Amino acid sequence: SSTGVASIIDATAEIGMSSRDPKDKEVAKAKTKGVDMKTITVAKDGIAIIVNESSPLDSISLEEIELIFSGDVTDWSGISTQTGTISAYTRNTSSGTYAVFQKLGMSSRDYGADTQKMAGNEQIAAEVANNPNGIGYVGLAYINTPGVKVLPVEGAAPDSPEYPLARPLYYLLDGNKELSSAANDFIGFTFSPEGQAIISGVHFLPVY
Repeated sequence: SSTGVASIIDATAEIGMSSRDPKDKEVAKAKTKGVDMKTITVAKDGIAIIVNESSPLDSISLEEIELIFSGDVTDWSGISTQTGTISAYTRNTSSGTYAVFQKLGMSSRDYGADTQKMAGNEQIAAEVANNPNGIGYVGLAYINTPGVKVLPVEGAAPDSPEYPLARPLYYLLDGNKELSSAANDFIGFTFSPEGQAIISGVHFLPVY
């Protein structure tokens, strides 16, 4: 996400991609360079909560998510019949998902000191699959990783409209520049039935 934002600020791309809103300081930096940062919502992605397939949990609440990832609860016995020290896996601080999850799932609280930062979805899914005490969050494209189980949040599955941990996925543009015909065609394709079908096929949620 940070790379996508930077590509518009630095004019290295016509279209950037991001899973978070541009930060105020990024918008301000863009303005100093004559860039009018615009966002277009092209899809939505549910941030799925995964545990090891051996976990007795079948669902989880937002309150329990906050307790675990903030470090208030460090043993599974605090929220389930399972016992053992919780291993909570998160994205690293440069990830847009890291900040979005903090906002949607943790009431914007700080992550617990014992949370383990991973480079990407694949690494989180692999760690949770190999650790009976593991819990983490991944994009919907990774929910079928062998060895993990997806937990509904507040009773809603990650691909349902009511899911509370869903975030928009954006294209970023410079509103002060006219797009090339190729860039316009690309955006048009994204919103075509074929483009939205591709979005669904990779486990993102189409915008219509």
